[in-house]
Amino acid sequence: MVLTALRGALGFLTRVPVGRDEAAWGAFARSPWTFPVVGYLVGGLVAAPLLLAAPPASVPAPTVALAFVLAVYAVTGIGHLDGVADLGDAAVVHGDREERRRVLKDSEIGVGGTVALALVVLGLATAALALIEVGATAGSGGVSLAALGIVVAAEVGAKAATAALVCVGDAPHEGLGSALTDESAPGSALPVIALAAPAALLAWPRVLPGLSTLVAALATAALVARWSRRRLGGVSGDVLGATTEIARVAALHAGVIAWTRF
Repeated sequence: MVLTALRGALGFLTRVPVGRDEAAWGAFARSPWTFPVVGYLVGGLVAAPLLLAAPPASVPAPTVALAFVLAVYAVTGIGHLDGVADLGDAAVVHGDREERRRVLKDSEIGVGGTVALALVVLGLATAALALIEVGATAGSGGVSLAALGIVVAAEVGAKAATAALVCVGDAPHEGLGSALTDESAPGSALPVIALAAPAALLAWPRVLPGLSTLVAALATAALVARWSRRRLGGVSGDVLGATTEIARVAALHAGVIAWTRF
């Protein structure tokens, strides 16, 4: 069952070709602890392009940052960005919950969604640039193991943040959100946090950068949950997808700030 749940998580959360079937999906839906576990794998894969900044490759930092963004979406897919766009449009709607839900279902992207997408992608690219710059300043030749650790910790944190919403959230209607939230209880968040916690040590010997990434990701989930309950009536599939994307960006920048300022 554990392996089936992990295969279902990989099939749903990544583009890794592990196949999809009903049994794997069902096991995954009942196992929110798989989110941070997959985060470790995804984080390691998407951090790899940062190594291009180091000798002997020494690829220019802007090109490496672009490669990092491409790696994120090559590994995870662009499905979650749809949630970012939909929530961006819903956030600028002047109306009640029903009006915002209607906007969420609209396939057209408005100004709010466009700005939200741009900010997320820009946030990823600038975080990569910052990690490369700090690594070079530290004399590590373009990137350091601590920088790679922050990337992995940020991915684990983003996945854990999404899983936490699955555990404590209620969906406002039937759909992807309810398919996940209905299968989990608040107590299921404890294994999620326990499995994500070791990521705080990935920027060793410094603990604060890794810890900051996890805290920032979970804080993002709390803010999104509060907003979605008040504005949408609960946690939908779009909210879950957007949480992953926003929490990743917040976690990366929190890790960079902690690394450079403390």
